[in-house]
Amino acid sequence: MPEERWVTLKDGRRVKIGGTKGGVVAIAAAAAVIAGGGGAAGLGGALSGGSGSAVTSEALAGNSGGAVDSLPGRSLNTRRAEGRESAKRGRSDEAWSRVKFKQLKRKVEREMNCIAAATDQVREFLTKTPCTSMRGVVLAVGDGHGNAAVVTVVRVGFKTKAHAREFKEVEDVHGSGDIRPLGITAALGLADVKMTGLHYHARPDGTAMIVAEADTATGHVDGGTLDALADIASYLPTT
Repeated sequence: MPEERWVTLKDGRRVKIGGTKGGVVAIAAAAAVIAGGGGAAGLGGALSGGSGSAVTSEALAGNSGGAVDSLPGRSLNTRRAEGRESAKRGRSDEAWSRVKFKQLKRKVEREMNCIAAATDQVREFLTKTPCTSMRGVVLAVGDGHGNAAVVTVVRVGFKTKAHAREFKEVEDVHGSGDIRPLGITAALGLADVKMTGLHYHARPDGTAMIVAEADTATGHVDGGTLDALADIASYLPTT
């Protein structure tokens, strides 16, 4: 079972949140309010679900008509490798098309608070070994047939490469906690998205570590494709 905890919001309400890599983010918007990244109204919408379907429909507008398939007939492994190369060149639309997806919405978060964005052992590590910077991207991608995924990417900077490697060692352990951009609901307008941490890719970038995750938002996206989305996203710009 994922670890859960009660927190007090700025308006005095007590809510239960939880989630680790391999667990479930119960209330994505709650973390945003705790960190000052969202308002009480956003949290209320996530809790009630009253406007969730309408908001989700708006967030995934354009997810119809099919995505461009730039590598027809190719295997997923080939698509993943080609998408990674396109991402390295900064060609995001091309990168997604390699795996038959297209970008639907994108939100950049700059000057993020590492500790507020982290959970469990990952948070403990960052308390003892502070990061020097953190920025992230939250985006939605779809295949044009109603299936969509949420992808999160964070770039966590440290003083040394050794600190970055140590961070990855903690982050890589299943169930150790996580770090990701806050406020998926506020950023994308997608309520009740569950980031399981099962489809995850981390890579070094100088003295920083880049961590990307992907999970299904609507419809069905298979595990192999989610892994490919996270891999590709880790090479895209976070600015």
